[in-house]
Amino acid sequence: MSLTEQLTEAMKQAMKARDDLRLSAVRMIRSAVKNREIELKTALDDQGVIEVISTLVKQRRESIRLYQEGNRPDLVEKEQAELAVLLGFLPAQLSTEEISALVSQVIAETGAQGIKDMGRVMKALAPLTSGKADGKTVSDIVRQQLS
Repeated sequence: MSLTEQLTEAMKQAMKARDDLRLSAVRMIRSAVKNREIELKTALDDQGVIEVISTLVKQRRESIRLYQEGNRPDLVEKEQAELAVLLGFLPAQLSTEEISALVSQVIAETGAQGIKDMGRVMKALAPLTSGKADGKTVSDIVRQQLS
């Protein structure tokens, strides 16, 4: 079953269960996917849908951070609930240890010497971590290992 079909099925189940939060989150994902399809003038495959969901996850994390700084626990709670729904549609997330191991492996393969080679390492890591890890976390680990 494709990710688009899973989203449609999740929407139906949320409607039947009268789960408003999950329903609104799934509708948000479907809307973002549809907008990207219109933008690209082609249907998205699973990888394209994962990229859209990853973007939404990144937005939610940033919103949570800003709401916490603004002392808005009600909005933080709502965003965290949406984030949990979004993460349910992504592949299993890599742990920090797994990311570190991948980074070490890619650094060895590319022969990167210092921080100046960070772009080359990140480019090689992108397909391995896409949808499975937060880009900022990966970037921080690469920067730490190269310096």
